[in-house]
Amino acid sequence: MSVPGPATGRPREPLRVGNASGFYGDRFDALTEMLTGGPLDVLTGDYLAELTMLILGRDRLKDPGRGWAKTFLRQLEDGLGLARERGVTLVTNAGGLNPAALADAVRELSERVGVPARVAHVEGDDLLGRGGWGEGVLTANAYLGGAGIAACLRAGADVVVTGRVADAALVSGCAAAHFGWTDDDRDRLAGAVVAGHVLECGTQATGGNYAFFVRDGIDVRHPGFPLAEIAADGSSVVTKHPGTGGAVTVGTVTAQLLYETAGPRYPGPDVTARLDTVRLAQEGPDRVRIEGARGEPRPGTLKVGLTRLGGFRNAVTFVLTGLDVEAKAALVREQMEAAFARAGTRRPREVSWNLVRTGRPDADVQEEAGALLRLVVRDADENVVGRAVSAPAVELALASYPGFHVTAPPARPAPYGVFEAAYVPAEGVPHVAVLPDGTRADVSFAACAPTTAPVDSTPAPLASTPRAGPGSGPGPHLVPSPTRRAPLGLVAGARSGDKGASANIGVWARDADPEIHDWLRATLTVARLRQLLPETAGLEITRHELPNLAALNFIVDGILGEGVASQHRFDPQAKALGEWLRSRHLDIPEVFLP
Repeated sequence: MSVPGPATGRPREPLRVGNASGFYGDRFDALTEMLTGGPLDVLTGDYLAELTMLILGRDRLKDPGRGWAKTFLRQLEDGLGLARERGVTLVTNAGGLNPAALADAVRELSERVGVPARVAHVEGDDLLGRGGWGEGVLTANAYLGGAGIAACLRAGADVVVTGRVADAALVSGCAAAHFGWTDDDRDRLAGAVVAGHVLECGTQATGGNYAFFVRDGIDVRHPGFPLAEIAADGSSVVTKHPGTGGAVTVGTVTAQLLYETAGPRYPGPDVTARLDTVRLAQEGPDRVRIEGARGEPRPGTLKVGLTRLGGFRNAVTFVLTGLDVEAKAALVREQMEAAFARAGTRRPREVSWNLVRTGRPDADVQEEAGALLRLVVRDADENVVGRAVSAPAVELALASYPGFHVTAPPARPAPYGVFEAAYVPAEGVPHVAVLPDGTRADVSFAACAPTTAPVDSTPAPLASTPRAGPGSGPGPHLVPSPTRRAPLGLVAGARSGDKGASANIGVWARDADPEIHDWLRATLTVARLRQLLPETAGLEITRHELPNLAALNFIVDGILGEGVASQHRFDPQAKALGEWLRSRHLDIPEVFLP
């Protein structure tokens, strides 16, 4: 990639940034596919998530030299040579809890395979040694911005390894280095952050997990990974390599923009991006232009992700077939509760039962005649949820309900984790770029002074269509029509995901239709969402409007218990919460229905 110097100023050519990983465990061959599929300047890889940090923390307990994503190093066996041949810079957060160790491993690999590479890394995010986080904390990592990445690239790095940075910083740091942006280039940085957010989850931007894949005829059997052509003004075009699967449409990009976000403001360590100013346009086949992003000052604090071991978890799923399902479930519960009372250990701290009625009457297939009764137990003591649970479950095999069986033999207890978010003053967090020559560059920043002026949280309206303010009724052009009971998903897409203990559900009007959007604004209130998703009863729900995306975004606080690692729900990361919402029926104007 080109890096501006004093004589050249800011380059004007777009920066082509690709993504080859959305999580630790993503498609192994993606790095090679992206390097060989077409031209790139930078290839990024996002390997970190809340659950990943817990996994890496346990790795580090076993071996202090570990704590990084081993997959990335294996991908470089072939990928490093390909990257250097094609002049592609590699930027990844695979360093996890030990970026220095992964950087050393990359240097060793470089020597072993005979491919010279200048390797740099970014550190300072690991705040575990600072203390004060409470008992049992395994990892404590601040979400750094892109300044360290930019410093490494300006120093000529071919490979940049980071620890915990904000996901979008993998892209914003590259763009800042390429174009010579400073902290004052807020709108440009905001545009890069938005592009980075679209890229960070890999194929979710190219049709993966997309609500309308059937209607739109998108072949998602092997979707290509995305790339963004970022311009000097911060605008970008999201696309993919020619001939790869999936699709890049306004819909697929909208879905990813809504993923794991909250309100109109998207705060980050580089800039606060206004998502309600973003405009999308289909520029051509598999090409979506993103423009209009406005930037505001970054917060004066940095988010710190804390993980700790919460205890041990065990589960047994009983299969109840045919008649008298409720009576059979009651019998098993009574028998297991009696076993807990007789056990030499105390009753588990948490005991939850969930009856899932999957069967139907007079079924032609045995599996369609059953229901699942799921027992989940948690406790800080492994013994309390070990044989004290599995032994009684097995002993019931000949002494319980007719047709007794379980989906799998009871297993050993598994540890589960807890995620928490804390916030610390930004100026107290070190941010160091360790350059290819070993020089340490301190790129820490002083926090911006918090604003004392009232902040306008009203989403920016569509320029082409006047809108009423949030919470008001539908626009004046919405004409009442006969309605028909039908699934919401016929007229609206959705994408959901985890945000710590909470979940977001982004909902957008099909094809960004303004009339459907007005109907959604008037109909899909917080109260209606509670009716459609009864499991949200009693939880705090916040609704945000994003008119430029013809979308609403709901934040459901506390639905994931203590976070994804705690396995609080059957769908622990809330990935299918949006699809459950789309399956619910309500009265929809017939004019909108296919």
